[in-house]
Amino acid sequence: MSGSLTYDLTLAGLSVGGAAALTGIGLVVTHRATGVLNFAHGAIAMVCAYLLRQFTVVWGWPLALGAAVTLLLVAPAIGVALERFVFRPLSVLGGDPAQTLVASLGVFVLLVGGAALVWGTGARADAPTLVSADPWGQLAVAFALAVGVGGVTRWTRFGTELRAVVDDRALAVLGGIDADRVAAAGWAFGSFTAGLTGVLLAPYVRLDPYGMPLLVMEVMAVAVAARMRSLPVAVVVALGLGVAQSQLTRLHPAGWAEPLLQAVGANLFVVALLVAALVLPGIGDRDALPRTATARVATPPGAWIVAVVLFLLPLGLAGSDLHTSVQVPALGVVLLSLVVVTGRGGQISLGQAAYAGLGALFTALLAAGRFPGLPRLPELAALAVAVVLVAPLGVLTGWPAIGRHGLALALATFAVGVGVSRFVFAQPYATSGLSLDRPAGFDGDRAYYMLELGLLAAALLATGALRRGRTGRALAAMRDHASGASAAGVRVPSLKLTAFVAGAALAALGGGMLGMGLRAFDATAYDPVRGLLWFAAVVVLGADSALGALAAAALLVGLDAGARGGVAAALIGVLAVFVGRFPGGPYEALRTATSRLRPRRRATPTALGARVRRRLRPVETGSAGRPDGTEPEPAAAPRGAGDRPGPDGPTRTAPGPRSATSGRGTTSRGPSAPRTPGTPAVPTPASLFARGIRVAYDGFTALDGVDLEVRPGWVTAVVGPNGAGKSTLFHCLAGTLRPSHGRVLFGERDITRLAAHARTRLGIARTFQQLAVFPSLTVAENVQVGAEQGRIADPAAAERALRLFGLDGPVRALPAQGLPTGTLRRVELARALAGSPHVLLLDEPAAGLDTAEVTALARVLRALAADGTALLVVEHDLDLVADLADVVHVMTAGRVITSGPAGHVLERGRG
Repeated sequence: MSGSLTYDLTLAGLSVGGAAALTGIGLVVTHRATGVLNFAHGAIAMVCAYLLRQFTVVWGWPLALGAAVTLLLVAPAIGVALERFVFRPLSVLGGDPAQTLVASLGVFVLLVGGAALVWGTGARADAPTLVSADPWGQLAVAFALAVGVGGVTRWTRFGTELRAVVDDRALAVLGGIDADRVAAAGWAFGSFTAGLTGVLLAPYVRLDPYGMPLLVMEVMAVAVAARMRSLPVAVVVALGLGVAQSQLTRLHPAGWAEPLLQAVGANLFVVALLVAALVLPGIGDRDALPRTATARVATPPGAWIVAVVLFLLPLGLAGSDLHTSVQVPALGVVLLSLVVVTGRGGQISLGQAAYAGLGALFTALLAAGRFPGLPRLPELAALAVAVVLVAPLGVLTGWPAIGRHGLALALATFAVGVGVSRFVFAQPYATSGLSLDRPAGFDGDRAYYMLELGLLAAALLATGALRRGRTGRALAAMRDHASGASAAGVRVPSLKLTAFVAGAALAALGGGMLGMGLRAFDATAYDPVRGLLWFAAVVVLGADSALGALAAAALLVGLDAGARGGVAAALIGVLAVFVGRFPGGPYEALRTATSRLRPRRRATPTALGARVRRRLRPVETGSAGRPDGTEPEPAAAPRGAGDRPGPDGPTRTAPGPRSATSGRGTTSRGPSAPRTPGTPAVPTPASLFARGIRVAYDGFTALDGVDLEVRPGWVTAVVGPNGAGKSTLFHCLAGTLRPSHGRVLFGERDITRLAAHARTRLGIARTFQQLAVFPSLTVAENVQVGAEQGRIADPAAAERALRLFGLDGPVRALPAQGLPTGTLRRVELARALAGSPHVLLLDEPAAGLDTAEVTALARVLRALAADGTALLVVEHDLDLVADLADVVHVMTAGRVITSGPAGHVLERGRG
């Protein structure tokens, strides 16, 4: 009997695993052909299942004909249409994975909303059976597809083209490969497998617009475990999980473990998704959102007045109208949590519905006296305590965010949301028999709505506080460029946790308010699909706009209440599909379109005006000079001359620095000038040392026992060919890369394991080869971040740095986005110096500068060295190195092969 049961359960598990394998194959093929993690895969499966039912059950077509049209015509056509009209334009615009992620979520929401509109939201139990319940049919289909795809990719010309496009799309196009054709074929096949999965699953699971897409997305763990590349791994993992989940149903432990084990047995794919998303290395390394999607968009004049009036209007309503209106402020608070996490912090979060649901659940449990260890509380107190209890749980998504970005973070947050839904909300031991009353004195709809408006106002104030001041600038810096923010001294890991914890608290507050408004805890109101819809709504209406969040709340509640279910999802889906076209939201798109349609009148100056115009110079932001056209004055040269003692004694152990008058400078080296008052973390002057640094990647040795010293008052340069290890050494010194052997010392302190932001706060600042400015902040705010987060928090340091680099004119108020490269180089240098560093690490500082800008840069750097700052320059411009450096280290193949005075080393190299 036991053997027969095991066999039967194995067959059942293989059937489930076969369907999961089909999903894995489709996701892997789509990702390999296009680089897109298709979150809409489950929605495509659902639509195809509905279409097959429509053809056969409703219209009476033969099953074979309906299946052929659905799978061989409609499903591939959906994929081709998505590639042509949604994802190909995004690839032309740059192919940012964040934009494709939002677009795929838009397709998901659009298809779910469209299906709800066409077929209703109820579950269907009459879907036709294409393959019998016998697992061998599904296994044969999955095996045939895997073998076919493997053969095509390995032994055909198309497979060679596919691999070339995956490795480097731009290079493949240059080689004559039609990358669009390859991508279209990948999307067509991926949609075909999605449709096949849907029609195979429909007879055995609930066929409805929300349940099936979520079920298919849960088995995304199969593709993630296969690293989105290996078809055999995807198939094996799918079959293994299917069999294991089936076999777990045999276990029936007694006591507290029974409901937990039953939940695991019914949701093993969810457990696998959690493990794959949180434990395995991430599959994406790009930031959460496109830079421009979170850039500052001006609020329309009078918009807040209109919003206040609209939110006060429901107070004049009664009955069912007001009963619907009470949901808007509550949902607005939930969506404000996404403004904090995603809009301001730049961290993707697809699991906010889980925290909203936990807020409602904890409020209900506390008010009913069923929360373990706590007494029964009044409803308003229960809501406050629920917020306090849920806020720390934001670490569940905040902790993975520390080391993950983009697609990997999206998967991690989605997995947490699904896990909470399946293991908490769906368990009767936690939610059965729960009711939720409103606070005493606010039982009526009008009184409760006024309470909600008060709580919404408090949430808006809290959100505004996180968008202004020092914290707001730090969050914006982290959103715009996490590495640049860390280099400026921002504690990026702790700030990410802060954003997620604050977001969880706001979501819990809104969820509890929503539960009180409905007078019940309804788990379906907080399911993961709802979280995807909320995220898409906030992004398309302006991720960094509190007003956009309120508009999204009113739109979602109003459309679904006043029309057939699915209208709001369909509309949000349409907007999200085209998010790449107007990343700042609909208002930005409308403003841009209006400005283009507005007739432009060309003004013709008078004769006097023409003469005045020729005499006046326009404000210049791209030259090395000030915005008024004058060049910046270098830092004042310190008085006196002579050597200063180093950390090893009163005399130098290497050739002394040349006078700053050699070349284009006018200063001379002297004793260190007085610095800004403060308590430095280490004694000054202090050298930065590399001792026996070794770094290896997959058997390749990038650095092999490198020794280096960066002395105060010296300009140390590192030169060498590409691949010599210069950048690797730079990253080891800056703290963005930890060497496998050796140490990095600052004075006598070992800082090998210190993060980049911690080194900045010790006094080690850096710049980047690729500009690391914060485009949504103004020039002055960029520099202010460095002044606030650096070694010494000095409010006046930002103004000094702005004056030093000629940024104290009109350019200071301009957003950094769109400014010329020369100006942005000065902004980055000013930000680094605003933190009063002891050591300044410069990675290709002359990249993108013209001759005049390089001359001004060299003058400022010589003045900084004369003031006692230790400078390390990694530079390809040997003329700049010869003019600037005191000592030069030449690297080749990960080693320093020669060192010495600049003139001696460079002349010998040229000779």
